[in-house]
Amino acid sequence: MSAFDLCLASASPRRMALLQQLGLQCLQYPVDLDESVLPHESAEQYVLRLAREKAQAGLTQSGTHLPVLGSDTCVVFDQQILGKPVDEEDALRMLMMLSGQTHQVMTGVAVCDQEQIHSVLSITEVTFRQVTPSECRQYWKTGEPADKAGGYAIQGLAAVFVQSVAGSYSNVVGLPLYETAELLKNYNIQILDA
Repeated sequence: MSAFDLCLASASPRRMALLQQLGLQCLQYPVDLDESVLPHESAEQYVLRLAREKAQAGLTQSGTHLPVLGSDTCVVFDQQILGKPVDEEDALRMLMMLSGQTHQVMTGVAVCDQEQIHSVLSITEVTFRQVTPSECRQYWKTGEPADKAGGYAIQGLAAVFVQSVAGSYSNVVGLPLYETAELLKNYNIQILDA
């Protein structure tokens, strides 16, 4: 019997912390995939495809017998997928686009083993207050937005930009915990036994 419950196909410390919050013991096995958006692919299709591809790549590359969880999160505003900023100007552009607006955070989660794969999509609406270019530049200098979709981390300093959240908060951090727990039941992983 393994001391681990599942394998996380990601290097994300945030996803690992969220799984540990559920009391799960996880192996971490990052995978490297081309994350380009396919022609005519919606944001919903994009995050679900990447989640499934990451889970399957993690299963294949790790050789584990544990269930493997893959996940992908994107920020979407006006049908446009906002990835990780390439530099300060890109982060400023994204944050000013989100200023005073409501955007969506979409996360695809997939879990697979040798026999099956299950996936789910979580969508959260996030509304920013009006932010200034000066605030955005100060925020960039903290280093926090550099590797975050949409150029912000809700669990960090950017919390002061967020006026409201409708839906799963943990989804915005990087992994919707309710939906993930439901998926894991397919692999006999119960968070709280009934």
